[in-house]
Amino acid sequence: MSMRLRVEGLSCTRGGRPVLENVSFTLEAGKALVITGPNGIGKSSLLRTLAGLVSAQSGSPVLEGGDEELTVGQQCHYFGHADAIKPALTLQENLDFWQAFYGNPTRSAYEALCEVDLGDLISMPAAYLSAGQRRRLSLSRLLVCHRPIWLLDEPTSALDAASERKLEILMANHLSEGGLIIAATHAPLGLLSPERLELGRNYREELDDEFAQEVEEDEQEGEMDITNKASVEETAL
Repeated sequence: MSMRLRVEGLSCTRGGRPVLENVSFTLEAGKALVITGPNGIGKSSLLRTLAGLVSAQSGSPVLEGGDEELTVGQQCHYFGHADAIKPALTLQENLDFWQAFYGNPTRSAYEALCEVDLGDLISMPAAYLSAGQRRRLSLSRLLVCHRPIWLLDEPTSALDAASERKLEILMANHLSEGGLIIAATHAPLGLLSPERLELGRNYREELDDEFAQEVEEDEQEGEMDITNKASVEETAL
């Protein structure tokens, strides 16, 4: 059965105020959805809600054809603003941890690092990486384990032109294998005929600029949740 992600009437709040209201869309396997809109409108909140990092006030995503024993969030890779890496660990140790954390491995840490041109640095502590290299290491997390849905939040941030082209190839490969991609971005991603969802303020006109800024800051700070959660899991491992 081919996969289909169905989202109906999804809403969430931050600080008691609406960030998303009644968001609905359907995305078929092998397709990408690009989410656009002004800063603070809730693009990151939408991705984080789909990933299960933020609770929905109403509505819920359903992955038809997915693993019925897993939530939608457990079938998503989330690639946000934060790099979600441990600086004291080597590149291989970082990916070995994420592979143990996610399960369902697809390739070795070295193979994933070679995909993002970091194979020669496999034994280097992540603390010594540049911003662009840290971003590519974080991207390689998506490659060591299979999850059908990729949630990408401004994925080209800190990437140079060559790395952006590599990202385009990785996204195209994921889609060709029947995966789904949902990306929040202000920049072109090189996706072929993606579907689009524009978030606007028409459904919450009461939102003021100050609150929009608070939402944007909270979304970026909140991305450390998954790293902190992983740290707890690492201790258990």
